[in-house]
Amino acid sequence: MGKSQLTPDNYYELTMTHGSIAGIDEVGRGALFGAVVTAVVILPPDSHAPLITVGVKDSKKLRADRRAELAKLIEETAESFHIGLATVAEIATLNIRGATLLAMTRAVQGLSTPPDICLVDGRDRVPNIQIDQVTLIQGDDRSVSIAAASILAKVYRDNLICQLAEQYPEYGLDRHKGYGTSQHCQALRAYGATPEHRQKFLQKILG
Repeated sequence: MGKSQLTPDNYYELTMTHGSIAGIDEVGRGALFGAVVTAVVILPPDSHAPLITVGVKDSKKLRADRRAELAKLIEETAESFHIGLATVAEIATLNIRGATLLAMTRAVQGLSTPPDICLVDGRDRVPNIQIDQVTLIQGDDRSVSIAAASILAKVYRDNLICQLAEQYPEYGLDRHKGYGTSQHCQALRAYGATPEHRQKFLQKILG
């Protein structure tokens, strides 16, 4: 099944016979500021098509207010979900790929009940878990479980960054959420980096 737009009769879970399916996705991998956040969610099978019908899809394709509404619905609907993150210090130590995988491991290990299989957005399998896994490139366009996880991760991280924006008001974090916009880069040149900035990322952007 290739890349597609999620519809109630076209999503990856329809190809599967497993009982309990978890979707896993990350947010913040390319940001200059703050933690990388992952979410894992197990949805009841009979909720898949209805969630797609009401608009669950890749979080990047949703307005912030709609993401928040859908995140609440997903949390109310899910059999289990959990957020995992890796800090700026862990990103510096492990590199962003290693930190993302650590955050995914933490998310899965935090589930109240382990799933039979995990659908993981991207190419990398989650380390240190004894659960079957399928990796899906552009999985948030193919799997409702991954799309739901992308929404939970995005809403959680955006809220976290907005809280930090109160501590560091000069950077406009509430608007760009820590990504490398021109406004953010201008503020970095004017004020320097905070402890929540990813120093190795800044070297690539700012020189």
